[in-house]
Amino acid sequence: MLSKQKIKKVLGTLEELYPNAESELVYNNPFELLISTILAAQCTDKRVNQVTKGLYEKYKTPEDFLVLPQEELERLVMSCGFYKNKSKNILETCKILVHKYNGTVPKKLEELVELPGVGRKTANVVISNVFNQPAIPVDTHVFRVSNRLGLAKSDNVLETEKQLMANIPKKLWSDAHHWLIYHGRRICKSRVPQCERCPLSEICQYYREKQK
Repeated sequence: MLSKQKIKKVLGTLEELYPNAESELVYNNPFELLISTILAAQCTDKRVNQVTKGLYEKYKTPEDFLVLPQEELERLVMSCGFYKNKSKNILETCKILVHKYNGTVPKKLEELVELPGVGRKTANVVISNVFNQPAIPVDTHVFRVSNRLGLAKSDNVLETEKQLMANIPKKLWSDAHHWLIYHGRRICKSRVPQCERCPLSEICQYYREKQK
């Protein structure tokens, strides 16, 4: 892993590159972000936004979703992939939100991860973006970029999250999460990382190993 000094330099560079980084999912409230994040599993934010634009115009609350037969919801979200499981989980989550939380999204990580289709990453996305709680949701981009750079060193998502929480100042957790996602989508891509135009190449452990 990188030294504290180099970690500080990486974070500073990422902040300069992506000063306005934020969630690229389009939502108006905690409920919409929750549903969009469930749909975003193994799907692009762009595709999810295309699907939810019309969806949220008609169905704005958990109660609204519960009038939908599962087959109809499946049809509406089919292009997001894994639509049968996602539709089932969304409707089951809506039932719990209505019956246990009076139609509102809980603010605690421990309560969110008990909802169907909501893992730790999804829960962290919600508490970070709409409830302003420091968190580092580790998606595929955060996992890949942080381990390539040397901000973390693990082949395990949870351990990567723990290392990032230890290595990044808490006040920067949520911002750093967005910086890493932006960097992963724009430069540090999965199959063909654009190392030649990355301002972090001289620090990046992945790049240094590749040069040997």
